[in-house]
Amino acid sequence: MIYLDAAATTPVRREVLEAMWPYLTGEFGNPSSHHGVGASAARALADARRTVAEWFGCRPAEVVFTSGGTEADNLAVKGIALASTRGRHLVLGATEHPAVVESVDYLHRVHGFESTVVPVDAAGLIDPAEFAAALRPDTALATVMLANNEIGTVQPVSALAAAARDRGIPFHTDAVQAAGWLDLRLDALGVDALSISGHKLGAPKGVGALVVRQRIGLEPVLHGGGQERGRRSGTENVAFAVGLAAAVSLADPARVAASAAATTALRDEFVRGVLERVPDAVLTGHPERRLPSVASFCFPGTSGEGVLLGLEERGVIVSSGSACAAGSDEPSPVLLALGIPPRVAQTAVRFTLGADTTRAELVSALAALEAAVASLRTLR
Repeated sequence: MIYLDAAATTPVRREVLEAMWPYLTGEFGNPSSHHGVGASAARALADARRTVAEWFGCRPAEVVFTSGGTEADNLAVKGIALASTRGRHLVLGATEHPAVVESVDYLHRVHGFESTVVPVDAAGLIDPAEFAAALRPDTALATVMLANNEIGTVQPVSALAAAARDRGIPFHTDAVQAAGWLDLRLDALGVDALSISGHKLGAPKGVGALVVRQRIGLEPVLHGGGQERGRRSGTENVAFAVGLAAAVSLADPARVAASAAATTALRDEFVRGVLERVPDAVLTGHPERRLPSVASFCFPGTSGEGVLLGLEERGVIVSSGSACAAGSDEPSPVLLALGIPPRVAQTAVRFTLGADTTRAELVSALAALEAAVASLRTLR
C-alpha cells in the first residue's frame, strides 16, 4: 500500500506511543486529585504543557489542551467572540475549515453576530488589502486558516494578523494542516490564537491544543469542573497530552526545515509528472505558496470518487477532498470559492505526502493515476 492521505491523518509515531504508555497503564491518576497518584499525573500534564508552550514560543498558561482541532477551532471562535466587548462582527476567509464556518454560523443564529467573508483569488489567496477593508470597529474576531487542508495554499497570515493587530482586533488561525511543516511560533506569525490537532503530526486522534494569549478573553464552551484554568472543563487526558508533547518535540525546527525541503522537491516532481502525463489535469491551489505535502488536482471527464477507487484498486490511498466531508456528493466549497465550476470541482483528488514518503512511491502512484484516469475516461 502507498499511503498518500497524510492530511487526513498520520500514524502514531513509536516515540509518541512509548511516551504515552506509562500514563495509559500504571500512572493512571486524575491530575485534579489531591494525593500522590494525582500529583504524579499533574506533574506529567504540566511537563507536557511546558513542552508544547516552548514549541509555540508562548507561556505554559497560554496552552489549552483539547480533544482535537475541531474543538480548538470552536473554542477559539466562540470563546473569543463571546468574551469580546468590541461588538458582534466576525471576519473569516472564504476557504475556512467547517469547524470555523459552522462556529461562525452558530454565533450568527444563536447570538446575532454578523460576519464578513473575505474572498480568495483563483489560487486560494486572500488579498491583505481586502482583508483589512473587511475589518470594522465592532469586529470581535478575525480568523483565517494558515494552510488549507484541501488545496494546501498558505495564506499571508503575518500580514493579515498585523492588519488586525493595528486595529486592536484579536486574530485566530487554524494551523491544523500546517503543524509539522511550517514555523508555528506565535511571535513569528503575529497571531493571538492558534489551533492544532495531534493526529496530523504523529500523535493519536483525540488530542489537540488551542494556544491563546493571556490578554485575550475566552468564554468557555464546556462548563464543569473548571479544568484548564477554567477555559475547558473536563478531566484532562494526561496520556494524550503527553503524546502531543512528544510529537511536537520530534518536530524541532531543524527537522521540520529539512523535511519540508525534501518533501517540497518530491511534491514538485510529482506535480510536474501529473501535469505532463495526465491529459487536462488541473492543479488546484497556489503553485508555490502551498504546503510541502499537498498536491491537489481536478481531472475533468472523471469523478473524484472514481479516481479514488481506481487508485485504491491499484494500491494507492488518497482522498477526493477533505476527509471531514467524506461521503458528500456536493462539490467542495473551497474549490467553488476559487471559481472552479461545480462539475470540475467534483473531479477533485488530493494527494498528501508524509515525512516518510519516497520518490519510488510517487513514481508508482503516478503510473497508477495515469491508468485510473484513462480507464474512467474510456467508460464515458
